[in-house]
Amino acid sequence: MKKNVLAILLCIGTLSIATAQKLDKFGADLAKKSVMGKEIRVPYTDMVSYFGYIKPGSAPDEVKNGKKMYYIYVWVPVAAPEIGIRMISPVPDGTKPSGTDYVSADYTANAADTKSFFDTWVTFERAEGILKLEDVPAKAKSATWTKIESNDDSGEMPAQPSGSKYNSLMRITSDTSNPTKSLVMGLYRIGFTTYKTGEVQGSFLAQMGAPIKLPGVVVAVKPEEMIKK
Repeated sequence: MKKNVLAILLCIGTLSIATAQKLDKFGADLAKKSVMGKEIRVPYTDMVSYFGYIKPGSAPDEVKNGKKMYYIYVWVPVAAPEIGIRMISPVPDGTKPSGTDYVSADYTANAADTKSFFDTWVTFERAEGILKLEDVPAKAKSATWTKIESNDDSGEMPAQPSGSKYNSLMRITSDTSNPTKSLVMGLYRIGFTTYKTGEVQGSFLAQMGAPIKLPGVVVAVKPEEMIKK
């Protein structure tokens, strides 16, 4: 009888490991190859990671189309041939911030909550007319924002604890002939919410990658904090 109980527990443990979120390396579209029907991507050489947490009832940065939007601001110091963005919620088990990652105070304070998560929906936008980092605090709030790309669900991303593949990923290739798709130097923001109208709650990991080094990237949740870093 003890052996049967042990076997059942081992099976349950194996199933839990198998269904847990596991985040693979983030690869670029540029230089993508197909080998025996499988897509092979070279991992982004430059990666910025942000560990965050949204508390229940947190005030959003903006309400847009009935959805509570939250923003992460990113200063991109040079033109990029491609930028990839992905978001996963909750932060996968065993994934911890490194010394170079951005970590919000709310994430640190709520590190024990590994269960809360939300159906991610992300956008990537650029502020028009902001060409200097020192101009960000004064101009960001009144800037006109151009949406470059958005994503709701990505089949490449791991399934959430619910079993649904509701995490988000997008890769944007710069198109210099199209102003809305040109990844020039400037201020950008990653906007995120949940697909269904309602509360955004729980931990998340947002990552931005590029196939070239982007020296001088700055990340903040408020524009006025960008020049303090």
